[in-house]
Amino acid sequence: MAPHGTVQTTGAGNGNGVAVKLEPFNGWMNDQGFDGSIEQHTPIELSVTGNIPTYAAGTLYRTGPGGYKLKTNNGTELAMSHWFDGFSKVHRFKLQPNDDSSNTRVFYNSRSICDDHLENMRKSNDFAGFSFGNKRDPCESFFKKAQSSFKAALDDRTSTRSSANIGVTVSINMPGNPTGLKSSTVDKSKAIQTLHTKTDSVIMEALDPETLEPLGIAKQTSLHPDLKGPLSAAHAKSDPVTGDIFNFNLNFGMQSEYKVFRVSAATGKTDILATIPDVPAYLHSMFLTADHVILCVWNSHLAKGGASIMWHRNVLDAISPFDESKPARWHVIDRKNGKGLLATYETPAFYSFHTVNAWTEESKTEPGKIDIICDLAAYVNLDVAKKFYYENIKSTAPGSDAYRGERGDTSRPLYRRYRLPDVPSEPSKGAKLGTIEFTSQMAQGMELPVLNGKYITKPHRYTYGIVDRGLSTFMDGLVKFDSETKSHIYWEEQGATPGEPIFVADPNGTSEDDGVILSVVLDGNSGKSYLVCLDAKTMTEVGKAQVEGVVGFGFHGAHVTERGEANDF
Repeated sequence: MAPHGTVQTTGAGNGNGVAVKLEPFNGWMNDQGFDGSIEQHTPIELSVTGNIPTYAAGTLYRTGPGGYKLKTNNGTELAMSHWFDGFSKVHRFKLQPNDDSSNTRVFYNSRSICDDHLENMRKSNDFAGFSFGNKRDPCESFFKKAQSSFKAALDDRTSTRSSANIGVTVSINMPGNPTGLKSSTVDKSKAIQTLHTKTDSVIMEALDPETLEPLGIAKQTSLHPDLKGPLSAAHAKSDPVTGDIFNFNLNFGMQSEYKVFRVSAATGKTDILATIPDVPAYLHSMFLTADHVILCVWNSHLAKGGASIMWHRNVLDAISPFDESKPARWHVIDRKNGKGLLATYETPAFYSFHTVNAWTEESKTEPGKIDIICDLAAYVNLDVAKKFYYENIKSTAPGSDAYRGERGDTSRPLYRRYRLPDVPSEPSKGAKLGTIEFTSQMAQGMELPVLNGKYITKPHRYTYGIVDRGLSTFMDGLVKFDSETKSHIYWEEQGATPGEPIFVADPNGTSEDDGVILSVVLDGNSGKSYLVCLDAKTMTEVGKAQVEGVVGFGFHGAHVTERGEANDF
């Protein structure tokens, strides 16, 4: 448990940016949040206090690790070393109005979705396949490493429904239904027809939307035969109007190539929008405007043209050291008129996991042209990727001190806005220069950023995320950032570790922040989790649903209302 001193911050309800003095925190106990032992196959009703508004009724899914240690059949223990490689579990919160519509009831169920993957590990006494950052025995033979590198725990001839560890993001009603599978319990009247989990490889897993039982797995080649590379973005972007999804496929070779593609929600057909040669990199997300896809190849370049993954069998160790002299490259692709790559921009080096939003504005310098605005969570280097080893983020971890407070500033995000000026309407050659519009203060930086889904591809003002202010070894609050006034509001509870916020809009609302925030929180003092509902305008609690156990710290989630409105970008 890490001790903490007095912290200067902007308190909940204080949106004017004035710092207020908090009482000293005595630390967070968060170890149990990385075990996530609860697994509830049959939905149970949770105790609700306060008032969760009925317009939030629907289904909330959460993904993430359900533990990271495993006993093998010969009695030894295998333990994953990096949080991103924990054993995938999905949680489902069903929010249901009372009969008199006065409040909302909450039901909970969860399930491991990688049982066969774990069984393979038990039998082999070995880590299965490809990972993000799991540390391996350096004495393993090169042949063994190369043999299993790109299997990603999947062999087309022997794969089973849960033989892969796929649990970073979740997609509701994914166009193209890549597995071709659909639960027999789902009828056409339900808002959720299919449910898929994804990761940064090209493999997807289909689940039953209600029981969460794994149905099967598929690769991107099921969408299009040319999507043959091993890597993709866990965060595919969805058009808020058409429902089409956009992503890339990265293939290694003598010349690495990114294939940017679209899957039509209307037809299920997949089209390749552009093929772009560039240095291979680990890219977790991308951007979408109403007319463009923007693929930013930021500075997480894979060494030896991607071949280093063959040796390390994980992405993190295969990433080259951060090089400030190499610019980030922004590829702007037309997605409406079939013109392919329109322009490439360069900006100073940086790293990111998560984009926020992008849109177009009238050019500041060229009448008749447009600029593209891109918001993201930026890092000054790659330190953050190594922060998330369990030896650094558990409250009892010996390495946590190096990543806490000012000592960990290089591993904390900054909210940043970029401008790509004078975007051409026809393909152009040569790199153009992008500019930084603003960078937030460290206190306003966030991870797992979300916004009101009605503002995707449009100018937006408010962004919500989780914050790391050095009060614990992990995350210690939620933040609402106002990019117009550059002010922020926190939600915080001593000892509480929140997960990614999900915005649910008030259908009768008149402003961008009319709605609620849903987040799964671990109370480190009681050792139990709860689903909190916050007023998105004031970041004050309005309701809470108590779980009688620990919901493991998760990555991402998706919510769909009873009206069928999904927020899973």
